[in-house]
Amino acid sequence: MKHLSIVLFAVLTLIIVSCKEENSGVIQVVSTQEMQTLLKMDQVQLVDVRTPKEFKTGYIETAQNIDFYSPTFDADILKLDKRKPVLLYCKSGGRSAKCAKKLEEAGFTKIYDLEGGISRWKHEGLAIQ
Repeated sequence: MKHLSIVLFAVLTLIIVSCKEENSGVIQVVSTQEMQTLLKMDQVQLVDVRTPKEFKTGYIETAQNIDFYSPTFDADILKLDKRKPVLLYCKSGGRSAKCAKKLEEAGFTKIYDLEGGISRWKHEGLAIQ
């Protein structure tokens, strides 16, 4: 019985550790406050993955628009510098989350995704261009 307890403890510990490691990937979902701090860093790449029509309705200053629905999207995101942090946003977080996964698979190591997208940014009264 004592051996069974030790084995169960070991298995549970492994499960907990493996789950924690799985969640500690290179993608970090950040709040609007965290995003503002990140934007002050040198050499960050701010990417708005909404459509050009959405982009024209307002965007975060310094953002470049790479349309998630564009047929050249996969090639366009690979033109970003893998050594520099990439800050992503879309309207509410769905497209930017998908883009973050693609960047991670492509070898990017510093990926930040704005929680709630530009909708939350606007809701909190933060500046847009």
